[in-house]
Amino acid sequence: MNGEHISVEKLSYCKDIKKWLIERYGTSEADKIWNHVVKNYNEYLEELPDYGGRKSGHAQAIYGGLLVFSLYPALLDQPPIDELSDLVNNMFFGPFIKLGKVLNLNRSFDMWLINKIFESSGNKDRRDIAKYPCSFINIGHPFDNKNKIASYEFVQCPNAEFAKKHDLLHVLPLMCNSDYFCIEILHGTLIRCGTCGNSERCDYRVVGNRNPLAQNYIIETDEGGFLVSRKI
Repeated sequence: MNGEHISVEKLSYCKDIKKWLIERYGTSEADKIWNHVVKNYNEYLEELPDYGGRKSGHAQAIYGGLLVFSLYPALLDQPPIDELSDLVNNMFFGPFIKLGKVLNLNRSFDMWLINKIFESSGNKDRRDIAKYPCSFINIGHPFDNKNKIASYEFVQCPNAEFAKKHDLLHVLPLMCNSDYFCIEILHGTLIRCGTCGNSERCDYRVVGNRNPLAQNYIIETDEGGFLVSRKI
C-alpha cells in the first residue's frame, strides 16, 4: 500500500456511513456490511496510483469517493442509487448548509469570491499534476464579470477512471450529482453538460440562481443516472 494513501479509519465519513447502515439494516447486519466495506476499501487502496494522499486538494473527493465505491457492492440488496443520494450529499457537503446562510451567489462579491476559490484550487491542481499525473487535470477559464459566471473544467477525474476500471459507472453519479446539491445550497445554479463519466470532460459553470442564464437551462437525469443541464 502506498504510504501516502488515507486509510479507512482516518476518514471522517465512516461515522455517517455506519449510522446509515444501522438505520437501514439494523446493528447486526450493519456490522457485517461495514466489515465488507472495509475489506473492499483496503483491496481497492492497494492498486491506487499516488494522488498525494492528504496533500491532495481533492483528498476528500478521492478517498470519500473510494469509500462510496466500497460501500455499494457490499449492500446485498443493491438498492436504487438514488436511495443513497442524501447520505452522499451530506457526507461531502453537509458543512455547506451553514455556509449557505452567509454566502449567496446572487451577490457580485460572493460570485467573485467563489471564482477566487476555483482559481486557487485550479492553480494547485496544475502544480500538482506533474507530481501526481493520475490526479485531477483542471482547465481554468477567466471569470465572466459581465455575466457573473465562474467556470472551469476537469478533463481527468480519478473517480471516473476508477469507476470505468471497476465497472462502477452506475455508482459514480452519487459523487457527480452532489455538486448540484452543493451549489444549490449557496443559492447558485450549476450548469454542467457532462462529466468525465458520461462525456470527455466535466464542465462547471456556476451562476447565481437568479441569474438570467440559469433560467435558460433545466436539469435532467441522463440514461446513466447523471444530472445534466439542458438548454431550453
